[in-house]
Amino acid sequence: MRALRRLPLTITFSLVAALHALFAASLALLLDRFVLHQAATSIALAVVLDLPLLVYHVRRLLAPMHSLFRALAGTVASYRDGDFSFGIQWDGDDELRELVDSHNALGDVLREQRVALVQRELLLDTMVQNTPVSMVLVGPSGHVVHANLAARRMLGDGKRLEGRMFGDLLIDAPEALRDAFDRGGDAMFTVGDDDDEDVYHLSRRHFRLNGRRHELVLLRQLTAELRRQEVQTWKKVIRVISHELNNSLAPIASLAHSGAELVRRGQYDRLPTALSTIEERARHLEGFIRDYARFAKLPAPRAEPVEWSRFLAQLHAQVPFKGETDVEGVVRIDLAQMEQALLNLLKNAHESGSSHEDVELVLRRLPDAWRIDVLDRGQGMNEAVLANALLPFYSTKRNGTGLGLALVREIAEAHGGRVSLANRNGGGLCVSMTLPA
Repeated sequence: MRALRRLPLTITFSLVAALHALFAASLALLLDRFVLHQAATSIALAVVLDLPLLVYHVRRLLAPMHSLFRALAGTVASYRDGDFSFGIQWDGDDELRELVDSHNALGDVLREQRVALVQRELLLDTMVQNTPVSMVLVGPSGHVVHANLAARRMLGDGKRLEGRMFGDLLIDAPEALRDAFDRGGDAMFTVGDDDDEDVYHLSRRHFRLNGRRHELVLLRQLTAELRRQEVQTWKKVIRVISHELNNSLAPIASLAHSGAELVRRGQYDRLPTALSTIEERARHLEGFIRDYARFAKLPAPRAEPVEWSRFLAQLHAQVPFKGETDVEGVVRIDLAQMEQALLNLLKNAHESGSSHEDVELVLRRLPDAWRIDVLDRGQGMNEAVLANALLPFYSTKRNGTGLGLALVREIAEAHGGRVSLANRNGGGLCVSMTLPA
């Protein structure tokens, strides 16, 4: 029987089947020919006596395979429970050996993946806990699921926040933070007084975890970064204003001196030219200061429902453009601010070198927003200009203030929208403004 267990599985089953067939054939032959009753009885008795012994040996032969199958089922259950520490041994050299080797190789791969996953989780947890950005994960019931160290210091005096209601934490939070949450979406707010204030950026993102809606709240302190940017911005503002003042005041002073000299000499015929130039430079300086004041004092938008058809008709009456003006739909905007923004864009399109017939305004309804495209067939912009065109004080025009597109972006973002620039195929520029529906 030891030799029989070492045989391949297919040969073993074939031998067992052959033995059964032999016994059955012998019994049938003897019974069919009605040979001696005593002989038939003896053979039948021998078969009855040998059959239990045959069954015993077959079961003993198959016992290792039964144990192997139970071991395979047990390890699969362990894998399902996340335990990959089990392995199986099989001494045979048959098809079952290949199955066992493949099963053990699968276990090795799963163990390696589990170790790598644990290491990544430890690294991620270390990064989350030590980042200066306050991070709070809020569950579908409003309870805090996870909060890093920065969030504990900001919202819980260093204590753990997990399990507490996020709404209760906001009750004890600074008023500016509560107001930012009440407005919804992303926001910036200031905490403290004028002598010691900190600027924060609030970011809120929703996602589904295990089929349930969660919210990730991020609070980032921007004070130091904004102060550095503020200093750089003021330096740039001073340079731009100084440049514009010098460009206007120097000719005015020179022409005023020349005018006085002309009067002294009695050459009154050249005096109107000098005075006209002085007036031109003074008006340019007046417009420059007015644009800066408008940009600096832009109030918060007072949104009201506005029909697109009426708004576009009013716009078309002031600046010509192609495109449909009889568009159905209503949008909530500050009418005066949005009109100023689109007038700036259409004016730029007409000044781009494009023919008036190629200046177009296209309004489209997106699933959750409105998109306004102002198109022209001018020279377009190179990559450097595209990257900086929306920044305040940046201009490629000789007498430009660099505030037109910056004002457009300021108005769009105050309405919860955005502005983007892109060159068109075949030449020209597309300025896109997206507004919430």
